[in-house]
Amino acid sequence: MSKLQLDELDLQLIQALAQDARVSNRKIATELGVTEGTVRGRIKRLQQDGLIAFTAISSFEMAEKSRLAFISAQADVERVRDIAQEIGELPLINAVMITMGQFNILAMCLFHELDDLVEIASDKILALPGVHHVETSIAVKTVKYNARMAKITHKQADQD
Repeated sequence: MSKLQLDELDLQLIQALAQDARVSNRKIATELGVTEGTVRGRIKRLQQDGLIAFTAISSFEMAEKSRLAFISAQADVERVRDIAQEIGELPLINAVMITMGQFNILAMCLFHELDDLVEIASDKILALPGVHHVETSIAVKTVKYNARMAKITHKQADQD
């Protein structure tokens, strides 16, 4: 896969949308000194390339499964990418990151019942070939949460 090239206008457009995704194309065009058609075309290309997406972010408290857990896994280094991909396909898993340190995979999930967390961590992740150890941490109080940085939502079925 070739690396996508973003020019200065793309970066300015992304910054404008990050500040207010509901701002009109006309206003962005005026602020950036380009035509509305240019803005519309760039937004479409950025969406098609998977670099931006528009979504409504609901309050964490609105989540049906409102308990947040972090699942850390130690996995074979040579398989870590494949294992991370497999973990990402599991139900309840909302985010997966490859990390450095004691654990090389970190997954985040929302759950309702503790049994759901046990099933995903012990019965699913720990059972994956190449996973040696799993630890879970359950968030008991959210002190600060920035939805712009880490959007936590329910995993959606693939859309065609």
